Amino acid sequence: MSAFHLSRRHALGLVLGATFAAPAILRAQAIKEIRIDFATYNPLSLILRDQKLLEKEFEKDGIAIRWVQSAGSNKALEFLNAGSIEFGSTAGAAALLGKINGNPIQSISVYSRPEWTALVTKPGKGIAKVADLKGKSVAVTRGTDPHIFLIRALAEAGLKERDVKLVLLQHADGRTALARGDVDAWAGLDPLMAAAELEDGATLFHRKAENNTWGVLNTQVDFAAKNPEIVRRVINVYETARKAALANIKPVQDALVAVARLPEPVIARQLTRTDLSTSVIGRVQADAITAAGVALQEAGVIKADVDVKNVVASLIEPKFTAHLGA
Repeated sequence: MSAFHLSRRHALGLVLGATFAAPAILRAQAIKEIRIDFATYNPLSLILRDQKLLEKEFEKDGIAIRWVQSAGSNKALEFLNAGSIEFGSTAGAAALLGKINGNPIQSISVYSRPEWTALVTKPGKGIAKVADLKGKSVAVTRGTDPHIFLIRALAEAGLKERDVKLVLLQHADGRTALARGDVDAWAGLDPLMAAAELEDGATLFHRKAENNTWGVLNTQVDFAAKNPEIVRRVINVYETARKAALANIKPVQDALVAVARLPEPVIARQLTRTDLSTSVIGRVQADAITAAGVALQEAGVIKADVDVKNVVASLIEPKFTAHLGA
């Protein structure tokens, strides 16, 4: 037999072998685990975790669910960037900053529209308005909505970051620092902010609900491209939890009490500032995040050459919630 025939037979064998091997390769690459975060600033995530809704959804597929706690948007973004979770909860503006800094994410749904941040102080600090922060120490978690809220508030008062003394702490430590008198103010985050009000005698001296960007669920662009059906199913389970929470908020409150280890009155205060009326992401969220981005650019936090509107357009992915309506 000629070398030509041997080559053809060899080539045919390789093709057939690859053809029959393909299903095995696909099975080997099939997802066996979904890693997703839970956070006290994302109440719906606690219901999903407590009631094992995702576990029930993916049990028939043999896909396990691993829960990872995020202490703030900055941590969720770190986890997403490192590929250690597939789904992470952040504030919309925090997701924008992550995207600008090269984090390969997209925001795929809304989990709440909260007024979850304000500027907080204690009586006797001489702080009644944002302008009073000049020269004062402020606890803040960099890269989170409270940090962005602080920067915007300072800019609106004619101040910059350098006009205050930033003390970089995670949210819980910021609350503790304010209570102890170690800092003059704190860029707060619920439910810790509500606890500071009710338990520490703290006051919210600057509130501006419209400057709180939406709570958004994010995933990696590559993961969504390869697994669109899994993304849709996760969002649908979130939607089930959202509707249940609107019908009966008590399980949400109980879950928050257990995870945050805070009293019911504190959690009740948080929930009065948490709007769960939609999970759809689109133009409304894009506009709010763009406004935050432009404000940050004007304050010098985002470089002048960044096209904020274009980055927001690449961040917001509305197709996964389009079926849920407005």
